Amino acid sequence: MTIFLKLLFLSLMLSQPLTVAAETDNTQSTRQQLAEQGDAKSQAQLGAMYLLGSDIEKDEQQAAQWFLKAANQGYLEAQVIMAALFDSGIGVKNDVKTATYWYEKAAAQGHTPSLAILGKNPIAKGGVAFNYQAMRLSASKQIPTEYAKKILLTLSK
Repeated sequence: MTIFLKLLFLSLMLSQPLTVAAETDNTQSTRQQLAEQGDAKSQAQLGAMYLLGSDIEKDEQQAAQWFLKAANQGYLEAQVIMAALFDSGIGVKNDVKTATYWYEKAAAQGHTPSLAILGKNPIAKGGVAFNYQAMRLSASKQIPTEYAKKILLTLSK
């Protein structure tokens, strides 16, 4: 009987990863379908997956394309990521003017970090002198990865 239980336990343990992999493939396929049908959240999630190489081969250009689709639909996090991608030249040609456009779109939705990056944060006015260019450069390097992680955290919700 103990050998039977051990074999049963072993077979259950070995079958577990296959089930998870099948569920992941199915979820990925569903997300891809939703993104292609225009679902902004799914587009941003695919962009995050491509940017981070999470359950998919890393491809910064593909990531930028999906984020752009979501950003064009008003998805705030995608707008901020697009701004940072254009500022840093990740997956797209470096273009400060386009980056500013996307930061302004996000700032118009009340995104405080975008307001700060643009030097338009009313709280900071009259405060200590601040180097907005240095902050913007730093932000453009950190935002894509951090926001992509944030977007992927929403997958389980």
